[in-house]
Amino acid sequence: MYMFEHHQTYQRMYKEGELTLGLHIPLENFQSNTPTMANQVELAQAAEGYGFTTLWLRDVILEDPQFGDPAVGQIYDSLIFGTHLLSQTKQIAIGTSALVLPLRHPLRLAKEVATIEALFPERFIMGISSGDRRADFKGLGVNHSSRGSQFREAFTYLEKALYEYYPRIDSSYGHIEQATLVPKLKNRIPTMVTGFAQQELDWLGQNGDGWMYYPQGPMRQLEAIRAWRESAARHNHTEFRPFSMPMHLDLAEDPDEQATPIRLGFRIGRNKLIELIEVYKTIGVNHLFFALFDSDRPAGEVIHELGEYVLPQFPPHRISL
Repeated sequence: MYMFEHHQTYQRMYKEGELTLGLHIPLENFQSNTPTMANQVELAQAAEGYGFTTLWLRDVILEDPQFGDPAVGQIYDSLIFGTHLLSQTKQIAIGTSALVLPLRHPLRLAKEVATIEALFPERFIMGISSGDRRADFKGLGVNHSSRGSQFREAFTYLEKALYEYYPRIDSSYGHIEQATLVPKLKNRIPTMVTGFAQQELDWLGQNGDGWMYYPQGPMRQLEAIRAWRESAARHNHTEFRPFSMPMHLDLAEDPDEQATPIRLGFRIGRNKLIELIEVYKTIGVNHLFFALFDSDRPAGEVIHELGEYVLPQFPPHRISL
């Protein structure tokens, strides 16, 4: 039996050869300004009603004008704010894109995500990464240049703490012997590696329950997906493992406006967007989530149009009981 056969969120989101849609928090067209974080719960509830499967949150600590990325995440801590959104909705999941493992002690993180899973079963997708924001590393006194090896060590520690009873762990992060994490999980949390996380492609093919990679044009994304799946096959991972990607979206008022590239995405009309999503589905993307940060239109208006016209073409999958 496949490990996620009965995981409700996974089954709603992921199916081989198919594609579902999500949204990136904050649900706001703040562009190069600081997000106001207004009406996030109401917009999340609206998104849930339309059939978006997942709300994705970034793991950013400090505002760093030198970083070159105007986004500061969703201002609030991803796990705390994500839990708040879960408490105000009924079915939509939260995902992290992505938790920076070198900046979060793996035992503390295991405690946090196990608690979320216990309180809101099967509504959490855990994206993990090595991180890239130097200010966050410096602020926490963590070496930035060794984040690749730190990621691997933290990943191993996290997996053992979450899924083994009374594990023996001897790590630079700490030691566990004759003790076990509580609460203990009943099911595995789907864990998606984001980007390369400073690892070789073969490591990505061997580890993680899926892969999340940055937005690219369809042909370049196809090459990445194909290489990753070939790597997984070399490690005898023949079962389906999903591929997810974000896309910045400026939804044009003209439904037939052709795609124009913007930062990490496209300005495009809804009819052409449907055609583009079909292309991404064909190349093997299983979940695509929109960031509305660079939109010229209010987020609520865009969510409504996507919900009315685009979501019906890519609805959540029915759950097999």
